[in-house]
Amino acid sequence: MFSRTAWPLLYLATLHVAGIYLFTRGFLLSRLSLATVSACDDSACTLPPTHKRAIVLIIDALRFDFLSPDPPEPHSPYHHNVITLPRELTAKYPRKSFLFHAYSDPPTTTLQRIKGIVTGSLPTFIDMGHNFGGATIDEDSLVKQFVAANKTVAFMGDDTWLTVFPGSFHPNMSYPFDSFNVEDLYTVDNGVIHHLFPLLTDHPHAHDWDLLIGHFLGVDHVGHRVGPDHPTMLTKQQVMNEVLTNVVEVLDDDTLLVVMGDHGMDRKGDHGGDGDLEVAAALWVYSKGKYLSYGDDYVPQQLLPTILFPDATVPHRFVQQIDLLPSLALLLGLPIPYNNLGTVIPELFWRDRNGKEYARALELNAQQIERYLSTYRASPSGGELDSVWGDLQAAWIKASDPRSVNKIHDLVTFTRLALETCRSLWAQFNVVLIGYGLTIIFLSIGAGWGLFRASGKRADVWAKIIFKLHMPLFIASAAGIAIAGSSFVPLQAFEVFEGVSLLQHTLFSTATAGSVAVILITGFPNFHPSLSLLPLLLHPLAFLSNSYTFWEDRAVPFFLLTNLISPLLTALYSPQKHLRRRILSFGLLYAACVRLMAASTVCREEQHPWCHMTFFSGGTVAEPPRLIVWVIVPTCLFVPWIIRRVLAISKSDQGVARLFLPYGLAPVLLAGTAYWILEWFDTAQILGDEYDLRYPRTLIAQTAMSSMLLAGGLLWQLVPACITITQEKLPPSDGEATGGVQVIIVGFANALGSPYLIFWCIALGVVWVTTQLTGQVVLGLASVALLAHLEIVDSVRDTKALLRAFDASPSAALQMLQAQRSPPVGEACIQLNELAPLALLGLHAFFATGHMSTISSIQWKTAFILTPTVTYPSSPVLVAINSFGPLFLFSLAAPLLALWNVAPLDIAKDPPASTIPAAHQNALRATLGMSSYFAVLLAGSAVGAAALRRHLMVWKVFAPRYMTGAAQMLVVDVAVVVSMWVGVRRVMEKAGTVFRGRQAGTSS
Repeated sequence: MFSRTAWPLLYLATLHVAGIYLFTRGFLLSRLSLATVSACDDSACTLPPTHKRAIVLIIDALRFDFLSPDPPEPHSPYHHNVITLPRELTAKYPRKSFLFHAYSDPPTTTLQRIKGIVTGSLPTFIDMGHNFGGATIDEDSLVKQFVAANKTVAFMGDDTWLTVFPGSFHPNMSYPFDSFNVEDLYTVDNGVIHHLFPLLTDHPHAHDWDLLIGHFLGVDHVGHRVGPDHPTMLTKQQVMNEVLTNVVEVLDDDTLLVVMGDHGMDRKGDHGGDGDLEVAAALWVYSKGKYLSYGDDYVPQQLLPTILFPDATVPHRFVQQIDLLPSLALLLGLPIPYNNLGTVIPELFWRDRNGKEYARALELNAQQIERYLSTYRASPSGGELDSVWGDLQAAWIKASDPRSVNKIHDLVTFTRLALETCRSLWAQFNVVLIGYGLTIIFLSIGAGWGLFRASGKRADVWAKIIFKLHMPLFIASAAGIAIAGSSFVPLQAFEVFEGVSLLQHTLFSTATAGSVAVILITGFPNFHPSLSLLPLLLHPLAFLSNSYTFWEDRAVPFFLLTNLISPLLTALYSPQKHLRRRILSFGLLYAACVRLMAASTVCREEQHPWCHMTFFSGGTVAEPPRLIVWVIVPTCLFVPWIIRRVLAISKSDQGVARLFLPYGLAPVLLAGTAYWILEWFDTAQILGDEYDLRYPRTLIAQTAMSSMLLAGGLLWQLVPACITITQEKLPPSDGEATGGVQVIIVGFANALGSPYLIFWCIALGVVWVTTQLTGQVVLGLASVALLAHLEIVDSVRDTKALLRAFDASPSAALQMLQAQRSPPVGEACIQLNELAPLALLGLHAFFATGHMSTISSIQWKTAFILTPTVTYPSSPVLVAINSFGPLFLFSLAAPLLALWNVAPLDIAKDPPASTIPAAHQNALRATLGMSSYFAVLLAGSAVGAAALRRHLMVWKVFAPRYMTGAAQMLVVDVAVVVSMWVGVRRVMEKAGTVFRGRQAGTSS
């Protein structure tokens, strides 16, 4: 039965995986970073240096039109904001000063562009390297080459550089400043100026540095705050004018000056995407003493491409921003960093009429690129180059041929082909795949809600729907494959489809056809206005705003408490006093737990200074808050007690519950807490250096985890029921010689919900062990909130059933009231307002256990719970459980809404094979609703990321939130499948075995 009826969950999960895969392939750019470093013992891989030192001044967001050798015309579109280079430099020394329009590859965010500038590579959002999840640059770079050559690097400005190059800058010449405060237009720039000029003149270390990097942020911050055309921009650029003039004045003849923007900005002052103004960075290279070039009049024009800047009328010299790296490395006598894909700039090396020096530089450049491509192809990711490897090899053979009559042209052709090939693989959004992914995600919502709505029909109708879907799905899938096969080749004629493979196109067509078939058969979703829909509408819309995404952890409690309004209104017109009291009291308990959970916070960088971290004491990872230390052990004992106390309301604290809760769950919770207390002692060295607690705490964690999974799982598998069955002899009635037998089943009213709750508690124990101390208190509060919500839902159902009874038969309902009995709920149909609090409670627990939609919030120390070193696959699995375990728990709890306090009346009979038990159908409906709820959130985060892919915060906010949403969707899909195929299945089987054919004389 389960394989025939619960398959919709697997189908929806398949749609979600397909949509996430296609969207991710189009949006999240990735490549493998190689840690190989260029090195040579002689001059075989570099040129004699032209300068002893270099100054690299980065004016963040310095667009090409912001830097000019001439004042702009009064009616120029740029007349408000131009940094004017000293005219005498470009007029008197045209062979020493070169101004370029430098194309900066997207994503045009500062971190990614710093990587590109110093490595010459094409950074993407996901750079898979040796330091997974970190921002440190492991690739070969200009900074690394300076350090390897025993040269000194000085730095001042944006503190991002210290993050990506820890320990690389001279400690007495390193002056970082906070880079995130966009509202501050002056602190960073003033700090750079304050430390820059002493290092150029009279500082004690003025002659000790070999590379000086200064990173100004004022222009960028003005753009973000007030826009590029605001008068404040002119003021800021006047300051930059003065800085450049003064730097040139004190510059010595042996120092090369490079002034550049890491990226541009759009007309609103933002950046991050690939708009023309965002990728238009300025680049100025100046030598005060030595000539850089014999003169660009002798350089072949085909080596000097130009581009028409937006709104400009005159073309300007155009280079790739990463071309600076190989040029600068060779000018300073260093090897070109290993991962570089840039091509040396001809003006900087054309030192004779024939360009022999440039040819030699270009040859070294091409050799380095060929080594890199060969190494990359031999790596695990080398398959990415298979389709283009033939063309690359042909170009390299031609370029390396000593008999080539046009050597320079062939070498440039090879280096540019390598760049464009890698760029097409790594550094472009694929809008078709993004559209494919979004389409499937939205269709999965339609299919999910269609199935959810259809599952609320009568059991026989639902059974027919679920059974007759198989053939249409098969036909639709086959049609999708046929359509994909016939349309793929014609679509390849359009340039936009070039990056789409046959597999991806087939996946899209098949998923689309199948989901449309499901929607047509189950009916298009229709929603009625309801307060319960408010969070589901507002939550995904919030992902279109970076501010709301920053504060999602504060919005979720608001949504959770909003869902209390409907049951509280129901309580006001409940005809039974005890139902009103139950709804109000459990509602108060639920609200208190939600608010207490919200007291546990970690803070995103963007939330400062309005957020105070409470998850750790004083914001340190090693130390839990003192209050948590005092309450954590009582919490471990309270959680099993409150679970059993709630089960006692329905007298279902029998059977396995009596054994598991006090003697199984409580010891595991205590053991999980003991592990983290010992971990705190060990990390903080509270007991001193002589005590090594690594072995005992590892043993405790291993024992707790194995006992919960093995012993607890086996106990529940063998004896899942929480009931007690007794028999009593009845006295003989009139006309009978002997009395009958009365069967008493204690716990019958909750015979399905109570064993499933025990199953849920096994998962709770596993997640508890992987959660740090503050998070364990949060899990305890969340467990109480779950129980309160179940009781609220049950009481609301009783109230509504009683009101329906009044409408049908007032006298019968009055008798129920006089007898103080609640009416039978019957086949209660799961509603959205009952599911939404569970989904939001999972998200609330995710945030309150110390997680955010940021890589920095990942609690990596959980990888070492079971072993002292990283071990596969246990370490990544433990990190995943720690991160998404709370969400898994409350998705796993979805069937409880269908099973809680619902007596197994139809299971006690022998139903026809084609009939689906009401409780089973309702459990499936609950899981379908939970899956679809998170599909809506996934769609919201995906739309936000796609629509705002040019936004400043796309790689810092929207892309990470999409990644979190995708991971959460997959976790929810796994949870609901496990809930039906393991939890509900076993509960139904056991209930059928116990009750089928048994006639209960009396049940409680």
